[in-house]
Amino acid sequence: MKNYLNNFSEELRELIHLASDVADKNNMSVYLIGGFVRDLILGVKNLDLDIVVEGDGIKFAEALSQKLNAGLIRHRRFGTATLILKKHLKVDPSTSLEGHGERSRTIDIATARREYYPQPAHLPEVTCGVLKDDLLRRDFTINAMAISINYRDFGKFIDCFTGKKDLVAKKIRVLHDLSFIDDPTRILRAIRFEQRLNFKIEPKTLKLLIQANRLKMLEKVQPQRLRDELVLILKEENPLKPLNRINELIGFNFIKRGLALSKKTAIFLKSIEREILWFQKKYPKRRQLDTWLIYFIGLVDLLNINNIRLICRKFVFRKGEEIRILTYKKLKPKFIKELSQDKIRPSKVFGLLEPLSYEVIILIKAKFSPLISGIPQNAGKNSSLKKHIEDFFAVYNGTHLYISGRDLNKLGLTPGPYYQTIFHRVLNAKLDGLAKTKKEELELIKKIVTG
Repeated sequence: MKNYLNNFSEELRELIHLASDVADKNNMSVYLIGGFVRDLILGVKNLDLDIVVEGDGIKFAEALSQKLNAGLIRHRRFGTATLILKKHLKVDPSTSLEGHGERSRTIDIATARREYYPQPAHLPEVTCGVLKDDLLRRDFTINAMAISINYRDFGKFIDCFTGKKDLVAKKIRVLHDLSFIDDPTRILRAIRFEQRLNFKIEPKTLKLLIQANRLKMLEKVQPQRLRDELVLILKEENPLKPLNRINELIGFNFIKRGLALSKKTAIFLKSIEREILWFQKKYPKRRQLDTWLIYFIGLVDLLNINNIRLICRKFVFRKGEEIRILTYKKLKPKFIKELSQDKIRPSKVFGLLEPLSYEVIILIKAKFSPLISGIPQNAGKNSSLKKHIEDFFAVYNGTHLYISGRDLNKLGLTPGPYYQTIFHRVLNAKLDGLAKTKKEELELIKKIVTG
């Protein structure tokens, strides 16, 4: 297993050796574990370390955070902590680690522990344990492998439940028969890993999963935990695969009874995927889309607004997320009709789309595209709508004026709400090509003021 560790970047190797130093100085047995080890064997890039400590995980995390000058979040109830390493991290002067990763790295650190589920689908009671106890509480065998990073046995591979064998065989397997009863969110996790890795849920595990679903175990889980698992699925590189598999195996009653992935919904989701890829390719430097939110709205699109509002409350979506979801659902036919007009002033397009989030605009483009996979959508000719949205992103969005409040002040105008009225009118004129230079903007302002 040392060969795997030697394939790390210099930065990551140094980070692990710093953790080894802290482990040995505090006389703790420390292991890389879980998804990091799985992806390491598969050769998949994973920037986030998972570490388990036989001893006091929070004490270890505090010592390592000081070495790395990293942020630290403690979860004392579970004996866990998360270190957040900044993009350009500064470390203890006695070390040589220089951070130059593409993004912030996190390190999840946990005290090795046993778990006991007092009731099915509830959070577990935890007590301190040893490494094997911690591996046994994992969801699947492929996530229950560990690598020692103590110098005395650096690189030693621990695989108590034949996880590597299942990796080679491309199988998703639970560790015990009550796995889905204890924690039903593993039902969604099994499907997510199966589809991401192109594995298969092995027969016995699949039987246990279906049995747990028949007992409606997902409906017994705290909604926020279901939301978090659903968001992870929708954040997958290709979320349509796990969504189709969920529809095939268990359905979507855990979101809303009767919700299903109909043919119409499947077509819409495919169109959403296409439009997201279009935006990401065309505008890589713009604000990143909350793609999971777009897919979620597509999934529940056929529900009425009252049901969607109830889902938002049930899953405790953030206010901004709920606003975007409901904004899309509240769009009127009149809005689409106006945006679909062939001849419409740029200022009108801007006025319609500027108040909306990127996510809502992408949904409009996906929903009302002229063709989705060769099937007419809404039986309308919306090539004009598509062009107006593309023009908005390419030209109108981000349009700014040359003039400022200082220019208005120089013209003798007293600062106040009237400034915004002037800016709005000048911006509309600029969008419509009636004021291209600062001089023309100032001339227009004089006409507005005097006229």
